[in-house]
Amino acid sequence: MSGTMHTLDSSLIPRLPASSPTLFEAKKQKKLSFEAMGKELGRDEVAVAAIFYGQALANDEDISKLSKILGIDHKELESQLAGIPDRGRTIEMPPKEPLIYRLYEIVQTYGYAYKAVLNEKFGDGIMSAISFSTKVEKETDEKGDWVKITLRGKWLPYSRF
Repeated sequence: MSGTMHTLDSSLIPRLPASSPTLFEAKKQKKLSFEAMGKELGRDEVAVAAIFYGQALANDEDISKLSKILGIDHKELESQLAGIPDRGRTIEMPPKEPLIYRLYEIVQTYGYAYKAVLNEKFGDGIMSAISFSTKVEKETDEKGDWVKITLRGKWLPYSRF
C-alpha cells in the first residue's frame, strides 16, 4: 500500500511563508511527489519538502526548475522565495501532530543515550544541523513496512578557550 500525496495543513498557513500555499497548490494540481520533484531538482526529497515549508533556502536554479515543473510564474516564485528562511516557526512545542510528536518522543526517550554514545565515539561536541543531510527510506519485510531515517551531521568539537 503506497502513501498519498502530501498536501498543506491549512492550520499551519499563518506560520508559513507566502511561498508555501503557492507551492503546495501547484504540487496538488500537478500531482507530484516530493521524490519526483527532487529528481528534477537534483535534490533529496526532504530538502524539497523543506523548501515548501520555508525551512530551506531555494537557490536560483531551484526556483527556475520549480517554476517550470509546477507551472508557477518565475517572478512570483522568485519574489516569494526571496530572503533567508525563518526556520523553526512552524512547530509548536511540544508538537501536537502525532507523527511529528513521535519523532520528538524519540529524542525525549533516547536523546541522552545518543549523546552518551556520540560523546564516547567523538568526544565533547555536537552534531551539526547545518552541515547536515537526511534521508527517508521505506523497508518492507514479513512484519510489514518500516521507516528508516538517516541523520548525517558533521561533528563539531567544542573549542577550548
